[in-house]
Amino acid sequence: MAKRNGFPTCFLMSIALLTMPEMAAAEPTKDIVVFDFEMMDSSAASGIIPQDERDTKYLAESTQVAKNHLLSTGIYKIVDAKPAAAEIAKAGELRRCSGCEAAIASKLGGELAMTGIVNRISRTEYEMLIKVVDAATGSPVAVGYTGLRMGANYAWPRGAKWLMEKRVVASLTNK
Repeated sequence: MAKRNGFPTCFLMSIALLTMPEMAAAEPTKDIVVFDFEMMDSSAASGIIPQDERDTKYLAESTQVAKNHLLSTGIYKIVDAKPAAAEIAKAGELRRCSGCEAAIASKLGGELAMTGIVNRISRTEYEMLIKVVDAATGSPVAVGYTGLRMGANYAWPRGAKWLMEKRVVASLTNK
């Protein structure tokens, strides 16, 4: 029996493995504008206790978790919303602007627009909604909702992670 040299096979497999990231990167990406998550306070104390620095911190972390998850798929490219800061401020709360997030995202060059809302029901009960719409039409593309019971505002980023993993990205990739 002749002894086989495995070098050619190993060499070819190495080349194939090295080019895989390039092939994955060559897949078309979708540009998505991820707007800062907002808080809606429908608790009994909403007129008494305003949004504080911790709420603001956890909203920002939740937004970043959503962005990171989108980037980790390799399918989405985040479009910076900062150039539209004046238009966003003029619109006020994006959840109440009758779909203006789609128009703003379209102007920024985004194909999709993502918004996130954390609704405070009480100090230990929250809901989170993440919605993605088509920037050209304003039609919903993916929606994820979860109730965050018996948690505090520090649970919001975990809720965002769960929604992105289990609901939002799954809906986006099945379209």
